[in-house]
Amino acid sequence: MKKLLTLSAFLLFLAFSVAAKDRKVKVITPYGTMIIKLYDQTPKHRKNFVKLAKQHFYDSTLFHRVINNFMIQGGDPDSKHAHPGDTLGNGDVGYTIPPEFQLDLYHRKGALGAARDDRPDKASSGCQFYIVQGKVFTDEQLDKLEKTRLGGRKIPVDQRRVYKTEGGCPYLDQSYTVFGQVIKGMEVIDKIAALKTDSHDRPLEDVPMRIRVVKKWGVF
Repeated sequence: MKKLLTLSAFLLFLAFSVAAKDRKVKVITPYGTMIIKLYDQTPKHRKNFVKLAKQHFYDSTLFHRVINNFMIQGGDPDSKHAHPGDTLGNGDVGYTIPPEFQLDLYHRKGALGAARDDRPDKASSGCQFYIVQGKVFTDEQLDKLEKTRLGGRKIPVDQRRVYKTEGGCPYLDQSYTVFGQVIKGMEVIDKIAALKTDSHDRPLEDVPMRIRVVKKWGVF
């Protein structure tokens, strides 16, 4: 019986380890490291992001577009060897990812979202992403958003509460795919978002990154 219990415990541990694989990444920058949890509800985006991270695709790419109280954007492969003043944001990998909108995944502060061109199918870029900083909203501001930019769609009560306390960008919900959330290092977003930028929102000081997949659940 003891051997059977030991085997059962091992199989349970093995199943948990497999289920936990590729669920977190760390984004390493000169301003600190962010730990991001990737969502199971968006498997296409998670798988693609992990694939690129394991290939070291993002190494030396820049956060090339930074808007305070909005978001920080990166992942353009052209940014790896960019010169000062170069306009960035058009680099890609030659494919898109179908949208994976989920009602419970929204643009709270720290949300990891997939950038995209202005296209009717709302397919995501194969590599460019953004991390939300956003701002805190009042009930009156959220009510106005529902009537105007959200086309009458009501913001769920629990999400409204987050937008009034933590902040975010509710006007992006159900239009851009959210596929992860910063769970450690939120202050890094604020530091990068506060940088001085040029007329194209590119930081005057380059902000390179490295992205690594966290090997074990709970280990940073």
